[in-house]
Amino acid sequence: MQKVQLGRSDLQVTPICLGTMTFGEQVDEATSHAVLDRSLERGINFIDTAEMYSVPARQETYGRTETFIGNWFAKNPGARDKLVLATKVAGPSRGMPWVRAGDGMTAKDIVASCEASLKRLQTDVIDLYQIHWPERNVPMFGAVYYDPSKERAHTTSIHEQLEAFAGLVKAGKIRHIGLSNETPWGVHEFVRLAQQHDLPRIATVQNVYCLVSRGLENGLDETMHRLDVSLLAYSPLGFGLLTGKYDKSGAEGPGAPQGARIAKFESVRKQRWGRPEALAAARRYNQLARDHGMTPTQMALAFCYTKWQVRSTIIGVTSVAQFDEDLAAWGTTLPPEVLAQIDRIRWENRDPAA
Repeated sequence: MQKVQLGRSDLQVTPICLGTMTFGEQVDEATSHAVLDRSLERGINFIDTAEMYSVPARQETYGRTETFIGNWFAKNPGARDKLVLATKVAGPSRGMPWVRAGDGMTAKDIVASCEASLKRLQTDVIDLYQIHWPERNVPMFGAVYYDPSKERAHTTSIHEQLEAFAGLVKAGKIRHIGLSNETPWGVHEFVRLAQQHDLPRIATVQNVYCLVSRGLENGLDETMHRLDVSLLAYSPLGFGLLTGKYDKSGAEGPGAPQGARIAKFESVRKQRWGRPEALAAARRYNQLARDHGMTPTQMALAFCYTKWQVRSTIIGVTSVAQFDEDLAAWGTTLPPEVLAQIDRIRWENRDPAA
């Protein structure tokens, strides 16, 4: 698997990234370490986590994912040097008062969160440090429309955030920066201000991208292409909808597999992945895969693995077997007729999990 460059940085990563938000809630520490072992064994050199993980976010599990990874590094001397490690600083509260007392994301907050992540991860440097979601008012996590009435009087400027990152880079605590859950305007402003003030330039944006949520193709992909910022695609399997596991029942019905996130956690069902329209569209994609001799997982991952917009696809798993299945989809080429039918389904259903 040939490595790819992230933006204009010197980071060279595999086009598949191990996402870890299940570590600490669905996945215990021993299984987490087994997945990390297998990932390294299979040549994946890119790991993504966040200070607020695991998910769904709870005060009791805040920081647990990073702690599990840090303990794995401690058990495996030399592993850290083989990996590109990405983590994220959480945005303002969103109902999580245990994250910096629910405050915003000032320069001081960014530095404090970075230092706490370094301690949990038991490492001296973070290769890619990302803003998990913007502090400013933007539509995200299932919201579709920008609402000016929700603007707040006081927010931390992008310039101030970039200056905080610059200090962390100068101190040797982070190497490069990225964004997540961002908009075209936000990406452009981060790049513009970095260039204007000689501050760190974003290398990546981590946004949702999958068959049932392709809103990124409505303008953000052009912005990222022209500004040379790389996409890290998360939720390529639509939170499990695109695996086919919910096809025989409602997403929260009796046929949902025990332990599956969307069946287990009410907070997830209330978000975009629990919409009936998202499940209906996923069933159509899943049947298309079967009609062409593929598993739904194979087709959904191949879609992301082969799209020009995607630099690296983040896969989250709950077992070693799941990880191996997701890796097995690498190298799958979708025939032109399948791609045409995928676009036809999208035309009829749009992006129900946007």
